[in-house]
Amino acid sequence: MRCRLLLEQWRQQLVLSGREHAVVEGLLGAFDRQLLRLQSQHLKVAVFGRVGVGKSSLLNALLGHDAFATDVAHGCTRHQQAQPWHQAIAGLQRVELVDTPGIDEIAAAGRARLAGRVALGADLVLLVIDGDLTSVELEALEALLASGKPLLLVLNRCDCWPAGEQAALVASIRRRLPPKARHLQLVAVAAAPRRASVLADGRVRSSVEAPRIGPLREALVALLEEHGELLLALNALRSADRLHHQLQRWRLSHSRQAAQSLIGRFAALKATGVAANPLVLLDLAGGLACDTALVLQLCQLYGQKMHSTSARALLTRLSGHNALLGGAQLGIQVVLSLVRQLLLVAAPLTGGLSLAPAAPVAIAQAALAVHTTRRTGRLAAAELIKGAERGGKPGALMRRLSHSDPQVRQWLNTWQHQSPASPRSSLQALLP
Repeated sequence: MRCRLLLEQWRQQLVLSGREHAVVEGLLGAFDRQLLRLQSQHLKVAVFGRVGVGKSSLLNALLGHDAFATDVAHGCTRHQQAQPWHQAIAGLQRVELVDTPGIDEIAAAGRARLAGRVALGADLVLLVIDGDLTSVELEALEALLASGKPLLLVLNRCDCWPAGEQAALVASIRRRLPPKARHLQLVAVAAAPRRASVLADGRVRSSVEAPRIGPLREALVALLEEHGELLLALNALRSADRLHHQLQRWRLSHSRQAAQSLIGRFAALKATGVAANPLVLLDLAGGLACDTALVLQLCQLYGQKMHSTSARALLTRLSGHNALLGGAQLGIQVVLSLVRQLLLVAAPLTGGLSLAPAAPVAIAQAALAVHTTRRTGRLAAAELIKGAERGGKPGALMRRLSHSDPQVRQWLNTWQHQSPASPRSSLQALLP
């Protein structure tokens, strides 16, 4: 309940320009739909798996009637299909079962993408297999785990193996699971079992038997009654977090040019002050004040709140991690300032000849000031960008839930933001 109220408040406070709305329109619509489902307690359970593993038959068995098309030919499900599950679940108003196309059908990349989108939009996924794990199924499992999606593993057609062979198969599946999936519950079912019989003339025929899905039904009901509202809230939080990060990165990318201009102005200001001022202490004090003001301006540009004390603390940390900004910069500036002072002091004794080298020294100081200011600004911007990407109420709510609930922590321990670029190259693209 509290999570829903906080998300509603976050949505109401989300102010977008026309251009920002166009950028995040898809994610914004997905979040609004998920928030509406959270408000109406409407939960979606999707099946996911290869072609021909019996996904539609499994859903029909749960429904108690043939609502989803099945056929001997593989690939009967070609589009997303959904049906209400008329099973009483405490705490939920509506549960919907969603069938998806197979993830490995030849020349059906579009269907696989559709199945992935449906699975990511569902609140719970049943990954259906009918034998030992294949490489395609392992890849799908990894992708679902990376999205932080709650999963149940369903081994269909368990009637095809004697009890001893079935136990060995389950053990083999367990061994092949990646370490982060070892906690997953594995339920064995027979959605459409058949019994073979020999006719009087010697021909073999099979007859359909009643589905054997009791363990799955019990597991589903128990999970949804205990965690149904939490599953809805987690999916809404993930949707909000994806929206927040896309919006944040777009805003940061458009702040890049402004940050470049800002750093350039402060570099010129600092260089002018250092070149014109002959006193080393004033150089250092002025440089620190200039860098602090730069960090504060960058904070405002990137939407990060920070006061002068925090800005100086950030500068100290940056200097500690970068030799040029720390001891090396200080040493070089002190040496150059002392050289300038000695040249100025010696001017009366040399008839002004010692002032000739003073100009190159001042230029060197100015060049160093420009370089270090740009370096300081870039490092500070990197820290602020990381902070901006870590921020946001949806992500904070997910972390709070993860810390307080072991089950949520288990679901989210492999969750990661989906980005085509690596974190390092993605950050480089945003830096001024």
